[in-house]
Amino acid sequence: MNTNRSPRATAADGEDTARGGATPDARQLRTILIAVSVALMAVIASVSGLNVAQTHMAVEFDASQSTVLWIINIYTLALAALLLPLGAVGDRLGRKPMLLAGLAVFGVASVTAGLAPTAEVMLAARVVSGVGAAMIMPITLAVITSTFPAEERGRAIGVWTGVAGGGGILGMFLSATLVDVADWRWLFVLPVVLVAVALAMTLTSVPDSRERSGHPFDTGGALLSAVAVVGLIYVLQEGPEHGWTGPATLTGLAVGLAALAGFVAWELRRRDASLLDVRLFRERGLAGGSVTLLVVFGVLAGISVVLFPFFQAVLGWSGLLSTLALMPMAVLMMAASGLAPRLAARVGARSTMATGILVSGAGLALMATFVSVDGGYASILPGMLAMGVGMGLAMTPSTEAITGSLPRERQGVASALNDVTRELGTALGVALLGALLSAGYRGAVDGRLHGIPPEAADTAREGVANAVEVADRTGPHAGALVHAAQQSFVDGWQQAMWAGVGVMGALFVCLTVTAARPSGD
Repeated sequence: MNTNRSPRATAADGEDTARGGATPDARQLRTILIAVSVALMAVIASVSGLNVAQTHMAVEFDASQSTVLWIINIYTLALAALLLPLGAVGDRLGRKPMLLAGLAVFGVASVTAGLAPTAEVMLAARVVSGVGAAMIMPITLAVITSTFPAEERGRAIGVWTGVAGGGGILGMFLSATLVDVADWRWLFVLPVVLVAVALAMTLTSVPDSRERSGHPFDTGGALLSAVAVVGLIYVLQEGPEHGWTGPATLTGLAVGLAALAGFVAWELRRRDASLLDVRLFRERGLAGGSVTLLVVFGVLAGISVVLFPFFQAVLGWSGLLSTLALMPMAVLMMAASGLAPRLAARVGARSTMATGILVSGAGLALMATFVSVDGGYASILPGMLAMGVGMGLAMTPSTEAITGSLPRERQGVASALNDVTRELGTALGVALLGALLSAGYRGAVDGRLHGIPPEAADTAREGVANAVEVADRTGPHAGALVHAAQQSFVDGWQQAMWAGVGVMGALFVCLTVTAARPSGD
């Protein structure tokens, strides 16, 4: 790993210490951690919050489903594209000013979105929200890694990863509650309140730190990284909608892969002056942490795609109750994230990641084995709980492996790399596990539609929710159609879950084999 640091960077560290005085005491560190966690929660809650308001937006804006999905996805696209460049800018200009600016941009954009009179204004507001989120997210983790002493850093990263992992579910629950008891526009009250709290706490408690670099900003690397991320995430988001072999999908894939290849070549050429020194991926810590985080968030996002239709279309639950059903998994995930640093201190980071992957894979296997229409929530709860524990154990050491692989003056970039990996994993998991679920459902339901009116059967093939909606119009066939769709969904569920078990198993073997060699744990 390249940890060479220029005299100017070393001097900057001394300046940071002098500027902040003595090392923050326990109370100050706790306040800093709360401040950055609240800021992170605002960003994470906005990723998934609008999912519960799709129907409301479509009606109010008279918008198509495609437009509604763009309103939701454009935020993630802007966020992911700008994470690396803005993380590097934060390292140079100062992490506290960047965090304050990001919170201000994000807050104004959230207010604008909540008041948006048209779909076009909403789209623009969501893009700006994504820009603000990209200013906030990498800085929250960079503040932790550059401020907390080594003996406290793992525990603080555990809290951060717990909020990053479980915060989306908690945000979805609060959003669903607001939609049920008030109006969908109140969804934006939550991030605005969180931003206001984070702003006040950041102004009074978060110290500033920055890099003094002898190299100019890597503009070429920043542009190439943004194009690569946009192209690849666009493919993963739009592939299921336009078809994996459609012109738009193939064009996005070609642009994304070309930009990625160009980024790697450019960064290798710039070496120490690069935005991200790609040579560091030769280190097993960075590579192992990145792959683990990619898989963990991919499976976690894919699980959400599977669970919500099960709760709503198979069990007949409301959006609020469906979100509440995810809370046990989120709570255990956050708790395990906090405990992971202690386990890593005893057995090593790589062994802790492997344990988390093993437990997560066991949870997937439990759900695949015992899920049933008649068994309901009880048939999947043990697997969900195991997933929560396993994910929490895997996330913290993988995040620490990524941030620990880059020097202190590049912590904005290290944090951004962590966040980009999460976003790519999320998009990949939704696309692949969602596709497996859909394919499994269609393959199973075809053989169960004998005697169903042709028009209703065609609707039922589109998905379990479509089948439940059209069933009332099929007269005496309603019960049979609903049962066929629900059972076919469970069959597709099992196919997706076993695929997840296979991915987890391969990652576990990889981590176990590499852990047997000398490592930097």
